Amino acid sequence: MDFALNDDQRAIQDAARAFADAELAPHSARWDEDKHFPIDVMKQAAEMGFCGIYTGEEHGGMALGRVEAAVIFEELSRGDVATAAFISIHNMATWMIDRFGSDDLRGRFVPSLVTMEKIASYCLTEPGSGSDAAALRTTAVRDGDHYVLNGSKAFISGAGTSDVYVVMVRTGGEGPKGVSALVVEAGTPGLSFGAQERKMGWNAQPTAIVQFDDCRVPVANLLGEEGAGFRYAMAGLDGGRLNIAACSLGGARLALETAQAYVATRKQFGRPIGEFQALQFRLADMATDLETARLIVLRGAWAIDTDHPEKTKWCAMAKRMATDACFQIADEALQLHGGYGYLKDYPLERIVRDLRVHRILEGTNEIMRVIIAREMARG
Repeated sequence: MDFALNDDQRAIQDAARAFADAELAPHSARWDEDKHFPIDVMKQAAEMGFCGIYTGEEHGGMALGRVEAAVIFEELSRGDVATAAFISIHNMATWMIDRFGSDDLRGRFVPSLVTMEKIASYCLTEPGSGSDAAALRTTAVRDGDHYVLNGSKAFISGAGTSDVYVVMVRTGGEGPKGVSALVVEAGTPGLSFGAQERKMGWNAQPTAIVQFDDCRVPVANLLGEEGAGFRYAMAGLDGGRLNIAACSLGGARLALETAQAYVATRKQFGRPIGEFQALQFRLADMATDLETARLIVLRGAWAIDTDHPEKTKWCAMAKRMATDACFQIADEALQLHGGYGYLKDYPLERIVRDLRVHRILEGTNEIMRVIIAREMARG
């Protein structure tokens, strides 16, 4: 068992860290405050290959593994959680088109997605079907060489800004086997968007409802086969859950580093508060929890890279454990700052707000427990 990154992985880590330090961290507070979506900076990330991390090389992707992706997203999120998380979603949607799309579909979309000339969103959740994703109601009825879509998707990152929407729709009967996946382009008649949601965190990316009203999409935009869309969506979510867990690692790491620096200089009762054993123990627990979370994320990434039969279970475990632990680390770091942690002068309140949603999206952590228990019952 070798827990060390290899030379190539360390080089990738260094590059992602340098990019985050130079292009994300200096602007993260302003992006949050102004609700600014930094498309220009994400295109710079694409120039480094970070928008097609595990997409195949044929159309410009880096063809890296999920371990490398986890390393990259931890570093990017240390610079800015919300931006890194959107790059994660873009990677997931791009990978789905590259993995399951026809040669024509891949050729039409993937090259411009890996360069982020076009931006992609992933559309599964609906107002009436969140955790029960297989109960989705957005329909796609075949009409000649088009599907006619009706319905809506909720909480969609990039809605109204993205160029490409990977949408799960119902083409058949009830349940997961009636679900298909379509690629819908911005500007398609019948495609519209709701008002931007007013959110607790993730302010550096837009979120809105995506609405379909007799929206005609070419049959050629079908991903893979009819009725296989739910399977494709779940395959995308295995990796997406790891990415979000890795984004939690980066945010929690910044929170811990900020707390360490603060307690070393903040004085009470005549000495730095970092000299008090009670605070030392709290920092030690935070560091231990962060390292434990990182290990399980890398374990899940290894499971996908090796196509382990229990990869779905390991990804669910990683997402559940890492997002819970990292949120608690950030909250504890805020607490160690006292009243200062509640101020926007420090990054703690922003990290806490941004990490909170990671316990909800890509499947709530309650649903992660359902998945883990189900997989355990299967043996």
